[in-house]
Amino acid sequence: MSADALTPPSGVPLPDKPIPLDDPSEYRPEHKKIEDFRNFNIHTTPAHVVETYRQMHTHQTLAYVKKKMEYWGKFNHAEMTMMEALACLNSFKDESDPDVDIPNAYHAFQTAEGIREKHPDKEWLQVTGLIHDVGKVMALWGEPQWSTVGDTFVVGCAPDDNIVFGRESFKDNPDMEDEKLNTRLGIYEENCGLDKVLMSWGHDEYMYRVLLNHPHNLPEEALFIIRFHSFYPWHTCNAYSYLCSNKDLEMKKWVLEFNQFDLYTKRSDLPDVENLTKYYSKLVEKYVPGKIRF
Repeated sequence: MSADALTPPSGVPLPDKPIPLDDPSEYRPEHKKIEDFRNFNIHTTPAHVVETYRQMHTHQTLAYVKKKMEYWGKFNHAEMTMMEALACLNSFKDESDPDVDIPNAYHAFQTAEGIREKHPDKEWLQVTGLIHDVGKVMALWGEPQWSTVGDTFVVGCAPDDNIVFGRESFKDNPDMEDEKLNTRLGIYEENCGLDKVLMSWGHDEYMYRVLLNHPHNLPEEALFIIRFHSFYPWHTCNAYSYLCSNKDLEMKKWVLEFNQFDLYTKRSDLPDVENLTKYYSKLVEKYVPGKIRF
């Protein structure tokens, strides 16, 4: 069935042609042999992925993140339902596979359906799977790729070596010259809790803040998943554990459970979006009702 079953809202600047939005996370070795796990080799990773992370690790400073929080925190770009926002994801095309024209919204349904199969009793988790990437709509208003997709990390302290391409990739980041920001703890305190830290800017943080600004019925676990599902240095490599509270360590199990279904590569068994839209529209209205400010 066609993804046209999803209808984007009027007034949102949808492009005439799909916007290339290649999530560099797709190249994570989680999708490779176990012996190649997280083997981001700068000589074998595609050049555009290396460049995305170079820009990200150079320009994502503490000041930059605060600026983005203020700008996007006005929530003045559009008002639409979550299903309308999901339809906007069809404006993006995965640049890493230009010969296959599969709308991005399909991946949201694939993730949600994978969760529903294993967790039929957890409606909130299914909704989380459906909406976790909706923050990518920032790209419709010109947010650059290195500020929309990719692995996230903590700003305001020294980068952990488990970040993609390591600490060396931050050599041109101005924060590395600031003695208040280039230490292990930086501006934070030991075990302060991840709710006290500032993350690099991207679709995860944006979607998390959109939901904080809107009345919803999702549990705290859902917001934690949405905010930290791309925080691979932490949930996969146990980096930044010294910033975590006991609660963070308990919540990590939900991020790890979710990430089993967080699909980055295309699959041949495309979901029946038309029929699934009927099911998920009711769930979304139950957990994230009404028009949402983006």
